Amino acid sequence: MLTKFIKNKQEKDIIITIKRLGINGEGIGYYKKKIIFIPGALPGEVVVAKIIDRHPHYLEGELVRIKEKSPDRVAFPKGVNPAVGGLELAHLSYPKQLEFKQHLILESLRKYHPRDYIKYKVKKTISAPNAWHYRNKAQYQIEFNKGKSKLGLYAPNSRRLIDLPEMPTQTKETQKTEREIKKLIDKLHIRIADFRRHNDGIKTIVVRQSHASGEIQVTLITIGKKIRDLKLLASQIMKLPNVVSVFQNETQWQNPQVWGNKTIKLFGKSHIIEEILGKKFKLSPRAFFQLNPEQTSTLYSEALKYLDLTPDQTLIDAYAGVGTLGILASDQVRQVIGIESIPEAVIDAQENCHLNHVRNAEYIQGNVEKLLPELKNQGVPIDALIVDPPRTGLSKKLIKTLLEVKPETFVYVSCNPATLAKDLVLLSEAYDVRVIQPVDMMPQTPRWEGVTKLVLRKNK
Repeated sequence: MLTKFIKNKQEKDIIITIKRLGINGEGIGYYKKKIIFIPGALPGEVVVAKIIDRHPHYLEGELVRIKEKSPDRVAFPKGVNPAVGGLELAHLSYPKQLEFKQHLILESLRKYHPRDYIKYKVKKTISAPNAWHYRNKAQYQIEFNKGKSKLGLYAPNSRRLIDLPEMPTQTKETQKTEREIKKLIDKLHIRIADFRRHNDGIKTIVVRQSHASGEIQVTLITIGKKIRDLKLLASQIMKLPNVVSVFQNETQWQNPQVWGNKTIKLFGKSHIIEEILGKKFKLSPRAFFQLNPEQTSTLYSEALKYLDLTPDQTLIDAYAGVGTLGILASDQVRQVIGIESIPEAVIDAQENCHLNHVRNAEYIQGNVEKLLPELKNQGVPIDALIVDPPRTGLSKKLIKTLLEVKPETFVYVSCNPATLAKDLVLLSEAYDVRVIQPVDMMPQTPRWEGVTKLVLRKNK
């Protein structure tokens, strides 16, 4: 995988031996005693590189060619621009990707040194059933430049849009739908947003497909509300295979997020239904759900296994989202109480309880740090707890609350090995870490996901 965008063409070629992979999947070596990061290079390889950026404590390099190739190197997918994000490990054999993801958490534990970390049981990464075409949601940007439209993803850390006729981690149906929508936009001359001139128009096309039913939900994210012939476009999109709904999400140029706050249905169903471990979940356009439904079943099965629930227990589902984990656990416990800060997600969770005929789960809106002590003061038994926080991990305030409330057992579902290890430094003051199980949710990328079981230490 050779990227072609060298910032400083005056730099001379240098020869580097790659020692290991960094947390973002880049090769790491040393040049004149300074660390250098080279995307696309693998451990054990001797490569020719160019320095493209210099920093006080490290260098950024560009891979020019490989002098000595690793036996773990595989061919990069044909027809795909290697500069695109989301394929950082596609040149590494899949078994080695799994080893790398186990290594990521081990390295994070060594860095932060939580109590007794050397004794932690860190299991081998569970592989995904499909290493390719697993993503059921495509979120592509569209722009009009030099007389033609382009649809795809931005290169990492830039506004340079890379056209993507093929993205091998996306399901074929979501990709095909994206390309067909682009054709309709071109045919109907629908206005495309122009970030250079700040003109209104369509800026992003989101296509999500239910793995359970095959139904497809389309959202057109627009700058501005009134886009000429947008309803005509939506009516044509509804004729595409498996499309059951089209939405418009309105945002503004000053919003740094992809999505705006206002979403309206143009045609079709309000939700699509996804199914995980026999339970059904409504998905509105903005509802968070894992991007790899097949492997989500594995991730949540592991979480439930390590909770080791009993019928007399009360389970607290923190960061409850749309209620997925709590609803999946509801058959195994007396009561589930879910806590979620986003009001819309609480409504979705309540609707999902109704959809699955779950009567022993309650979802409340608020902050976990505030509500957990209140629940305990009300006499609610906090027997078991599950947390599934964002990449930033648990706040220090929440960790302090957990150490005060002291649930006997809790499971931490993490998507960031560094913040997990950092949080374990404080949590291990009162808890023993029984097991850490990495689960590969996003093959071909360095993204990490894992399940950790913690048990209250008896002498505390």
